[in-house]
Amino acid sequence: MYCKGLTSLLDQVVEKYPQAVKEVFMNFPVKSHKYAETAARAALAADKQGRFWEFHDELFQNTNQLNDEKVREIAKALNLNMEQFEKDWQAEETLAKVQSDIAQANRVGVRGVPAIFINGRQLKQRSLEGFSAIIDKELAKDSGAKKQP
Repeated sequence: MYCKGLTSLLDQVVEKYPQAVKEVFMNFPVKSHKYAETAARAALAADKQGRFWEFHDELFQNTNQLNDEKVREIAKALNLNMEQFEKDWQAEETLAKVQSDIAQANRVGVRGVPAIFINGRQLKQRSLEGFSAIIDKELAKDSGAKKQP
């Protein structure tokens, strides 16, 4: 799975540029994974309790086993308030957030996942070197702009 495999690379990028890089996650559940939208809503429900990344990681560890029961098992293992989790998971607001993320991704031309953007530019070379080339270029532009009177 491409998304799952990118996690360690993103961790390396954030570690290399701790003051310059902010990782932002947006939902783009692919239609080929029948449980993707439900999982996206569940992760957003976990986020309401401050546990998005832990929940996200568990979803990717269990991609081939996902169903409502497995999602609830993950939520319980993370000690989420289950009543609140269920409410947030099913909330129209949560579905609207997923749909908003999809709409934004469509506007910028995302056709598949994972899609990586750095200051609005889509990254094509998914390696530490590829990230570094664009980030260093953006940082150089930014530092040049700051030096001008």
